[in-house]
Amino acid sequence: MGVCGYLFLPWKCLVVVSLRLLFLVPTGVPVRSGDATFPKAMDNVTVRQGESATLRCTIDDRVTRVAWLNRSTILYAGNDKWSIDPRVIILVNTPTQYSIMIQNVDVYDEGPYTCSVQTDNHPKTSRVHLIVQVPPQIMNISSDVTVNEGSSVTLLCLAIGRPEPTVTWRHLSVKEGQGFVSEDEYLEISDIKRDQSGEYECSALNDVAAPDVRKVKITVNYPPYISKARNTGVSVGQKGILSCEASAVPMAEFQWFKEDTRLATGLDGVRIENKGRISTLTFFNVSEKDYGNYTCVATNTLGNTNASITLYANWTFSPIRSTSLESATFPHVQHPSPVRSQHREDTDSELLVYDIILSLFK
Repeated sequence: MGVCGYLFLPWKCLVVVSLRLLFLVPTGVPVRSGDATFPKAMDNVTVRQGESATLRCTIDDRVTRVAWLNRSTILYAGNDKWSIDPRVIILVNTPTQYSIMIQNVDVYDEGPYTCSVQTDNHPKTSRVHLIVQVPPQIMNISSDVTVNEGSSVTLLCLAIGRPEPTVTWRHLSVKEGQGFVSEDEYLEISDIKRDQSGEYECSALNDVAAPDVRKVKITVNYPPYISKARNTGVSVGQKGILSCEASAVPMAEFQWFKEDTRLATGLDGVRIENKGRISTLTFFNVSEKDYGNYTCVATNTLGNTNASITLYANWTFSPIRSTSLESATFPHVQHPSPVRSQHREDTDSELLVYDIILSLFK
């Protein structure tokens, strides 16, 4: 209901009709716009919801009576206020201008407003249309959703505004420029993949104000797959670590086996640690019996997978410095041939010599 619907008392409905018939429109004289310049109202007035709208009417000294109407209801007649809406006030009433203001405009105020004047000759009118713009507002949006890979998903985003806003969906959890965009209230994804999980942004825009933005998160469940499992070489007596990395939603649980035996922390001097996507099997003092094949098993509610990882012997030799060999002899040989050394300069320019026997004993 616009400002035209506010009247002091119901009996004034009759007064309005009488006013139009007797005061503004004499009997037998039709209402007409007259010449193009008098009276002259504004062009269409556009305001945002909550702002104030000023309606101006340019007149001259030929005018004897003047009024502003909303559709068929009088708002002001001269200085007399006919509307009980407190938002409607008179701004200017001079021989050249007659203006009113509607404060805190709402959508029900939209519509035609008429400046009606009475001259010595006949009544004339000029009309202006009030347009109320409303910023976009998302009224309903889907909740966060969790689905299994391969399922279909439909997201909904309903928005209101004047003019009607454009609704756009965008996938945020991808690199810039790679996320698909859908200009529709509904976003439908069939046969969803794991890389389509993440946040989706709904944006409602109509250029009246900043867009209204909301987000929905899609979680895609999928069975585990082991992305990293590498064989490791360790010397006897050293510390060895086997690592297994698995991707899965929900997060995978890990188990370690050697042949058919399940391993556990504290047994046979090993420790198992699970941190997120990675599980490690640690040997604190590797012995010969520790060498062999181990199986990492990753499991979640959708399935399981495994990978074989080998712990193997890694034999290393320490280099011998040349200064300890330059005068070396063999104690059980009376006349040993001299030991020759091959020299090599490393990256730190340190001279290392490896024991290479280049001649036979005589």
